[in-house]
Amino acid sequence: MRRKPEHVAFIMFFMGRARLRRRAAAAAVLLACFVGAADASGQNQFDRRSQERLDEARRRETEALLSLADAAMSGRASSDFSIAWTHDFFKAQTGTFVPFTVTIDRSSVSAANGLMYVRAARRDAQGPLDPGSLVRYPFDIIFPVNFSGPAGQPLRITRGFAVGPGDYDVYVALRERSADPLDSERRLKGAVLKQPLTVPDFWTGELTTSSIMLADRIDELGIPVTGDDVLERPYVIGSNEVHRAAVTAFRQDRELIVVFLIYNPTVSPQKSFDVEVDYHLFRKDGASRGGNAVAGGDHPPARAGEQYITRTTPQRFRPGLMGAGFDPAVGPILAGQGILLSSFQEGEYRLGITVTDLMSRKSLSRDVTFTVVGS
Repeated sequence: MRRKPEHVAFIMFFMGRARLRRRAAAAAVLLACFVGAADASGQNQFDRRSQERLDEARRRETEALLSLADAAMSGRASSDFSIAWTHDFFKAQTGTFVPFTVTIDRSSVSAANGLMYVRAARRDAQGPLDPGSLVRYPFDIIFPVNFSGPAGQPLRITRGFAVGPGDYDVYVALRERSADPLDSERRLKGAVLKQPLTVPDFWTGELTTSSIMLADRIDELGIPVTGDDVLERPYVIGSNEVHRAAVTAFRQDRELIVVFLIYNPTVSPQKSFDVEVDYHLFRKDGASRGGNAVAGGDHPPARAGEQYITRTTPQRFRPGLMGAGFDPAVGPILAGQGILLSSFQEGEYRLGITVTDLMSRKSLSRDVTFTVVGS
């Protein structure tokens, strides 16, 4: 069921945890998954020697994947294909949750399946330790991934992780998997991405927001996603799943869906709160010098090179509108707009968002840019 963002709010259950792994332990964890799946599919019929060969093949597979990240950390990155990266930031129960998407050219890989290793390393920490020694990273994990997708379309893989605020280098290693794990003759393609990341702190108590997201659609879920499952479906927010738009260009027959979360509004001892969100649209116009708001101050001034277009109806978040028992000190406010683009001219636009805490009189501004193209 498709629905627009509306005056509802959800508690986020993003459970980040620090990962402590030895290289051999990482291989053993992955191996246990493979062996369990193999047993379920009849691999328990292998004799002991065949099973040992399979175990050794899986260990080598895992070692090769981790070596891609190790090489990148040492400045010796080598890739058979390119990896693109996008990300967002949400407040987690502890630290900050980072949903991200990596994109590759589907034609650059020939295997049906692969493995993805994600490692978040603090930028101010010491370099990688010797193989076999105890390695501590704020986050590292291996995901099985599927490389199938529509022909001619980029392959997008979405996952997430949680870490504390600070500066990180995130390493994403992707490697093909052979359909026959005992086939050592085939060369498997691999690639690694190093992504610098400055993770914000949402736990300061100051009014703030998540990343501003443009979405293709929002689906209502029948069953909530909990625990570590959220790492593989990181854009699930309460009972809704946000399908992040892959591009910022939208046809005129589309609807622009903007969604974000508001954190840390003022809440009185009586659980009262009052937040207003305004949305103003500006179109880029090279001939415009920008200027002040019109008389009455009903919108922010346009910037140089853009022209003010219109505004949408402001949103208001108060106890009476949010439902009994909602407490923004516990769960964030989900805000957003759905804007039909049929009346928009082709061109580049900026949506200016102003969030005002009417109890403290504090406000903040956010921007998101997009392009409208012909239908």
